Amino acid sequence: MARPIAAMSVPGQLGKSIYPAIFAGQVAGRTKRKLGDVFGLQGFGVNLTVLAPGSVSALRHYHLEQDEFIYILEGNPSLQLGDEQLLMNPGECFGFRAGETIAHQLRNDSDQDVIYLEIGDRVPGDSAEFPNDDIKATFSADRSWKFTHKDERDY
Repeated sequence: MARPIAAMSVPGQLGKSIYPAIFAGQVAGRTKRKLGDVFGLQGFGVNLTVLAPGSVSALRHYHLEQDEFIYILEGNPSLQLGDEQLLMNPGECFGFRAGETIAHQLRNDSDQDVIYLEIGDRVPGDSAEFPNDDIKATFSADRSWKFTHKDERDY
């Protein structure tokens, strides 16, 4: 039987990304600890994420089938939400509904780490759109992401 764990004890890798190499550098200052995976969760993922100063959470994107939720624990990230930029504070949260075509991204424009929880479901058949970049992501039945150019050529 599983026991409670210290979330920060879960190994995370600085800058690890599933993006194609051409985009991976944009999240070089991000560390994700996949808390849900430690417990074998399959219906949704929970990540404890740290953004170093100057880092971003992801490429600006939105999902067609997946809901996402963030909760800020420490620091003051900027939430880029479409054309709007909103400063977030510890204790604040935001949800991104599946199918809303407003691209989002967290940025750490401060000189201190930002720490937050991100939660998202894992719906096979989901796809993510990236309006500012030539990339498209599709979540397949084998629970992996496939990245292509917008015209569906492989990377």
